[in-house]
Amino acid sequence: MQDVTNEGAAPGLRERKKQATRAALAEAAVRLAAEHGAEHVTVEAISEAAGVSPRTFFNYFESHDDAFVMIDRDAGERVRRAVREAPAGLPPLDAVREALATELADVEERQELWSLRAKVLQRSPHLLVRGLGAHMAEELELAEALADRLGPGAGRGSGPGDPGLYPRLLAAVAGTATRVAIEHWCAQAPGAAFPDVFRRVFTHLAAGLPEPPADR
Repeated sequence: MQDVTNEGAAPGLRERKKQATRAALAEAAVRLAAEHGAEHVTVEAISEAAGVSPRTFFNYFESHDDAFVMIDRDAGERVRRAVREAPAGLPPLDAVREALATELADVEERQELWSLRAKVLQRSPHLLVRGLGAHMAEELELAEALADRLGPGAGRGSGPGDPGLYPRLLAAVAGTATRVAIEHWCAQAPGAAFPDVFRRVFTHLAAGLPEPPADR
């Protein structure tokens, strides 16, 4: 899968350090929650496990619960920026696919963490609700980026905050497709390649979801 983002948009050293700290906090939170239950894990415990101060924790997460659902506002912004900056001739679905593929480039290194996170959320319904709310907010912002890319002739909604039917549908479908790809990949036998699963999901979408052959 080709990365369609500009080379100049690659993160610098400071940004990479921020991403690494945030990832360490999220991983510590999920691992502690998988062992003890999210309700028994404190910000102090998460911070200590990640090797930072509780004050630093709140530089990356607005609340205790956000760390368990792995809400990353910066990731959403990177995807939206990539969608807006993708080559003009690239179809909208392809622009979204490539932006998401770039953001998920290291997902295979985090398979265990994704599986643990799913178990944590299943045991904590309030975290599922929080994650759904965050997902819906990110979805609407992605739809706004798509509406910006498509321009005024793309059927933008008449009211404020309404990007229009097509951008909203594409953002929602892309988000669901990504979730299904991750869940399917996590459930496969060891050795399954996430890029292959991700590509198959978006190939089905691009084809209009016809019934696949029996072996697919």
